[in-house]
Amino acid sequence: MKLAFCWHMHQPYYRDELHGQYRLPWVYLHAMKDYSDMAWHLEQHPDMCLVVNFAPVLLEQLGDYARQVDEFIQQGEPMNDRMLNLLAGAIPIPVDSEERNKIILDCQRCNVTTMIEPWPAFSALVNYADTLTQKSTTNLAALGYFSQQYFYDLLTWYHLTWLGHGLKQDKRAQRLIEKASNFTAEDRGELLELIQECLHGIIPRYKALSDSGQIELSMTPWGHPIVPLLHDFNNMNCSQPDDPHPKERTYPAGRERTRWHMQHGIELFESCFDKKPQGVWLSEGGISHDALELLNEFDINWTASGESVWHSSAILSDISEEEISSKHGLFRTYLHNHSDTHVFFRDDGLSDLIGFEYRNWATEDAVANFAMHIKNISKFLGDNADDCVISVIMDGENAWEYFPDNAFHFIDRLYHEIESNEDIEPITFSEATKTLPSTQLDKICAGSWVYGTFSTWIGSKEKNRAWDLLVEAKRCYDHAISGPSLSEEDAALATRQLAICEGSDWFWWFGDYNSAESVRDFDKLYRRQLRMLYQLLGLLPPTSLDIPISRGSSDSQAESGTMRRNI
Repeated sequence: MKLAFCWHMHQPYYRDELHGQYRLPWVYLHAMKDYSDMAWHLEQHPDMCLVVNFAPVLLEQLGDYARQVDEFIQQGEPMNDRMLNLLAGAIPIPVDSEERNKIILDCQRCNVTTMIEPWPAFSALVNYADTLTQKSTTNLAALGYFSQQYFYDLLTWYHLTWLGHGLKQDKRAQRLIEKASNFTAEDRGELLELIQECLHGIIPRYKALSDSGQIELSMTPWGHPIVPLLHDFNNMNCSQPDDPHPKERTYPAGRERTRWHMQHGIELFESCFDKKPQGVWLSEGGISHDALELLNEFDINWTASGESVWHSSAILSDISEEEISSKHGLFRTYLHNHSDTHVFFRDDGLSDLIGFEYRNWATEDAVANFAMHIKNISKFLGDNADDCVISVIMDGENAWEYFPDNAFHFIDRLYHEIESNEDIEPITFSEATKTLPSTQLDKICAGSWVYGTFSTWIGSKEKNRAWDLLVEAKRCYDHAISGPSLSEEDAALATRQLAICEGSDWFWWFGDYNSAESVRDFDKLYRRQLRMLYQLLGLLPPTSLDIPISRGSSDSQAESGTMRRNI
């Protein structure tokens, strides 16, 4: 049975372009833990082949972080990330109790069960602060008596726990883990050098895996926008017929914007990997007939979406009820009218088992269960199995935080099972388009990988308000860009800033299913990015940007800032 894995690597744009500072550290932390480990697993399993999808906005930030760390190590130039600067001693440990408390809280932004509790020295540092302050802001004065060494130990452990399993095998990491406390400036310098090597190695390692033919590299449009919604808000109507729209029915000149994201994404991809991508995972698996036309315009060979989109589209296309209910068609590759771009559909069940369920299973049982599902699907398809492919598509970074040892044992055993199992043939999507027949899909019910709708990004009061703010900014952009006041350089900066504001992640966060802390972070950053757009246009930002869009949930069970989804 043919099996196509696709790991999607993506982070939104966290940098404040006017001040140069990164407001959240997730790019370099996930590079240390996940992008490094996912390459490491492939290097250990040369017979495992799959697709790795990168968002260009992530590739750009990875390169920027690598440059910054270089400049600090070589010239002592402070970096643009507060946590890295604190670790390196580029900025001093603050004396203010509230600032000290922020460091303590920031160093707990990881999974407690898998990333703090396994390390007694790290756990003791966290518990010590919690005990003295009783997690109360009224007791923060006690932090003024903490030594600087306490904070340097806490920062060192935070970065040690964010190292992936592969990096933890490095002798420098091993020495620091064994030392456990009283980390010196030299110790922290060694850790920073390890982070530097990691950041420099990410893109070349994946390029080498691609050049060898082991993996296929694909991309998402530059800023990770939801293409169907930029084209036309009415694209939500098929899957969300009763949900309210933003005030405007259409995003102004949206198709010009999606072409910009595609063109600039391809240019950056080619600069990193010396080749044009054959496949594009449209942000959030969001497809529509006009999105497929866009991909066809750029000669993109394949894309993919979610199982629910296939189901709704199959009904529109008058595919038989028997075939829809049996899910036979889910495992085919499709071509839509007026487009030569092949469409694959994610097996939600298998993908979500890895993303959300297997973390709670014993490794052997989880891998055996996965292999059993592949065998059962093959048996179910019967004589048609040779013409089909199972598509497992998911986030390559957020799921592993919930597994012990960053899912080292699970992924290692999973890859070994796939390599050695004669009934499983790992394949890339580009290979599948060459070897498998295609089926015609007459109509597309526009939607995403989440529920087959766009409801995670549009259709509620808070999300629609975020779109209203963006539409207002876009109209100001259009007016300013067509006038004589902006220089060519300023116009280019404003265009890039607009692309950052068009990313899908901002809209994801607005709602009460996410924690208040995480929503607050992204709400502030989104409104900050919009303000910067106005400033780059030479305009005064409207006061509407001073008002928070969403409050999030006070429920402690709501998703945390580092683990919010698995695609």
